[in-house]
Amino acid sequence: MLHHDKGSVSPMQPWQNESIIQLSQIIIQSFHERLGNPLSNLPDSATQQQLAQALYEAPYVVLAHDGAADPCFTYANLAAQRLWELEWDEFIGMPSRYSAEPDLREVRAAMLERVQRDGYIDDYRGIRISKTGRRFELGKTIVWNLQVPTGDYCGQAATFSEWTPL
Repeated sequence: MLHHDKGSVSPMQPWQNESIIQLSQIIIQSFHERLGNPLSNLPDSATQQQLAQALYEAPYVVLAHDGAADPCFTYANLAAQRLWELEWDEFIGMPSRYSAEPDLREVRAAMLERVQRDGYIDDYRGIRISKTGRRFELGKTIVWNLQVPTGDYCGQAATFSEWTPL
């Protein structure tokens, strides 16, 4: 019988998964196409996997959700996981409306409709809540539509680097 020492095998990081590498490319490229400049702190020349790792480990929050009527998170980098106090597996697949308190979800929905219509916004501020109930206000947040290389809409992403505990 073979025994494996669980301590010697490191679990695969999300940025090593081919589908997350592709989603990272969509996030990065859609941001550049919508806003005309790249996401900050990403290497200029790197492989797709290196870019996926840099996005995952970026010092700012990056989130994405799919294009469903009730969108679910498809991406949350380490900064987002720490802020919301959620592990990758808890974040991914969770309806993104749960990131806001129930009485603030209508305001969030109106913002997402504005992004859907205009392609992006770069002035959003809102209040969110973590898994343990910690409330925080997002600083200036950029939210943009995601498109696959064929141009089809596939969701929305957001990034911000400042937040204030409430």
